[in-house]
Amino acid sequence: MKTLNTPLGEDEIRDLNVGDQVLISGYIYCGRDAVLPRVCSLVESGEIEHTDIHLRGSVIFHTAVSPAGVGPTTSGKMEIEGSFEILSQAGVKLHLGKGAIKSETVKMLKEKNSVYAIIPPVTALLGNNILEQRLAAFPELGMEALYELKVRDYPAIIAAAHNNSIY
Repeated sequence: MKTLNTPLGEDEIRDLNVGDQVLISGYIYCGRDAVLPRVCSLVESGEIEHTDIHLRGSVIFHTAVSPAGVGPTTSGKMEIEGSFEILSQAGVKLHLGKGAIKSETVKMLKEKNSVYAIIPPVTALLGNNILEQRLAAFPELGMEALYELKVRDYPAIIAAAHNNSIY
């Protein structure tokens, strides 16, 4: 089991391999279909620099934040997987969700020194590992807004790294 603390460094990502089990601690962002294209627009326009969203070395968890808790959504959805390259270029080091991603995405992750990890859909378990929660952007999207969580020992498995994938 490897321990990762955000923000993540380049060397930490280089040392991860497909199948590694990790525990993530620190601040992570949560977003899915509705919000990730908006975050990508902020990155592309340069407006991200004028927000309180700090992507360098970050983790983005493909989930909504609701009163019922958090649980991964399918990362292969067009709006989600389509955000990987822009967000990786902007500094996201670990994309966290569930399900297979395209081989092209796996290759791009290697080029950007980012990885993809999966997390089982265990909403109740994850709730115990959330220390803080903050609405980071786009409140009009409700539970699909961009949230920042402070977590402790979030369990995950590296699913794509260095042009290799478990899928």
